[in-house]
Amino acid sequence: MSHEFATASIILLTTVAAACGGSKTDATATAELAPLGSSSVDGTVTFTPTSSGQVHVEARINGLQTGDHGFHIHEFGDCSAPDGKSAGEHFNPDKTDHGAPRAARHHAGDLGNLAGAGSGKQTTLDMNIEGFTLDSGPRGILGRSVVVHAAPDDYTSQPAGNSGARIACGVIRLRGGDTEPVTANK
Repeated sequence: MSHEFATASIILLTTVAAACGGSKTDATATAELAPLGSSSVDGTVTFTPTSSGQVHVEARINGLQTGDHGFHIHEFGDCSAPDGKSAGEHFNPDKTDHGAPRAARHHAGDLGNLAGAGSGKQTTLDMNIEGFTLDSGPRGILGRSVVVHAAPDDYTSQPAGNSGARIACGVIRLRGGDTEPVTANK
């Protein structure tokens, strides 16, 4: 193989990888949820790629009242506002309508509802989902945020499921690595 052909092949492969949303990672990402406003809800959400191309989402949430609570990935990795509005809207790279996580049309950030276990008990979630990637590409969630809401997601109200106040928020970061939060200015 000629040097020119090898160099052209490397450039082509790099270009194709960049066009497909950047490099994928096998690393795990986590979001450490912190309470918003007067809430006492906190916990950890872990994202791990699967061999089938989905992402395994595992959540361990403390302080969540009994009942369903909207659970979404939001567009910005900014949990600084007391009401959580600095996290922006749902992550929606395809500009689709809001819906249930396995519906034909939904935001990539629509994770459904958490079934609150009640005071003093830990709420858990364990599911595989597709529609986003663990990178910083166009479908990537690294540097974005996870938000828990006070009310259930009704899956139909637009644009966000009418799930009420934001009660916990955490930025999604690579475990053991540096992740730059996505902001409104980037």
